[in-house]
Amino acid sequence: MLSERDYQDLLDRMQALRSQVSERLSGSLVSNPALAEEINRQLEDLVTAAREADASGPMPPDRGLAELVGVGPEAAQKFGDVKIPQGVVEYDENVNSERVVAVGDLYYIYQHERIGVFKVVQKLKELFEGGAIRLSGGEGAYKLYQFDRRDVLRYTRNDRVAAYRRVLGYGRGLGAGQSRPNTDFHMLFSHFVNQVTLFWRDKRISDVIRERALDPSFGSIAVVRRAGLDLRNNLKFTSYGHLNVLRVEVMQLLEECFGILGSEDVKDLFGAANAWDVVDEVLIRYFDVRLQSSPRQRMAVNGREVLRWLSGNHVMETGRGQFEALLMEIAEPAEEWLTSAQAMSLAKRTGTDRVMPWEQMGQAGVAARYSERSPAQMPPAARAGGPIYPRRNGLGTYRGGQGGVPARPRR
Repeated sequence: MLSERDYQDLLDRMQALRSQVSERLSGSLVSNPALAEEINRQLEDLVTAAREADASGPMPPDRGLAELVGVGPEAAQKFGDVKIPQGVVEYDENVNSERVVAVGDLYYIYQHERIGVFKVVQKLKELFEGGAIRLSGGEGAYKLYQFDRRDVLRYTRNDRVAAYRRVLGYGRGLGAGQSRPNTDFHMLFSHFVNQVTLFWRDKRISDVIRERALDPSFGSIAVVRRAGLDLRNNLKFTSYGHLNVLRVEVMQLLEECFGILGSEDVKDLFGAANAWDVVDEVLIRYFDVRLQSSPRQRMAVNGREVLRWLSGNHVMETGRGQFEALLMEIAEPAEEWLTSAQAMSLAKRTGTDRVMPWEQMGQAGVAARYSERSPAQMPPAARAGGPIYPRRNGLGTYRGGQGGVPARPRR
């Protein structure tokens, strides 16, 4: 363990070395910014190596306390002789890759749940059992029969909804096993996507000529990394439990649903060209809903891609060149997710806002839709059962949300 004098001397010598190198290479550093990054990286490696060597060396049994307080034969004569540690182990930013991938799959499933895929298949099953549709012995009819027989073995819809609430914070009530809902997920996820899109927009020539070009946070990988780490750490504590097996089972269920919807006899029944046309037709005919299949499906695909990217250790990369190369993988998915979420009023572009204070969780800004908020995040009028939207629909009543809140008449 270094003494306080040696510790201070090490830091002073490193600062002097940085100053001397920058002075001698000042001309080259201006024309070649990548050279400055490489020099800083190598100097940081020297500091890290010295720190690790010091930590692995012999250490007094009392960690240097006797020297500091002046007790015993090894008492320090001067303050500079006192031993000083260089810090504790850094916060563990690593997350189990499998659990983050599972969250990505659950997000994918949730968006298809909101589209109404499972609701459509359930309706087809009811119509098939009641003899209300012209299905008999075809491929789709047989798969509907098997779908019904396997129903007792699967997680129920309530199980899925509880998992969405616990892991993603969407819906209302408590999560699975009466757990605390993860109400911060949507805010952190939207913030990370916004920072990725801002980073790549800053890279474009059209943004360089703006007044924001002199902003210290312009094109900063540190801002993107911080947003990504906040989201990963949030998922770190909400992705335990039965999430892994649930998402595998429900992904199989989703594939089975599309096997039914894509069967020739089912498509012929509705005059559809593919399974998605069947979904839309059933939703319009039997549920009279406004279709949101396209933006929701793109949010599902691109949101899962972004979360899968976070399952790797890419966000911990410190080199700008390597980080940009890795971040390029989700540049377009992030932009497309944000555009789709904007169309659904589920997120908004934050413009030049780079930091999201913790106190603003669940408030205005990049916020969850009212139908996806917990009661604590809703306005007082909505919590009291009043109208959520301050505008009227064409029927003379205030429009309710899509999360089960009924429309209330105007008072």
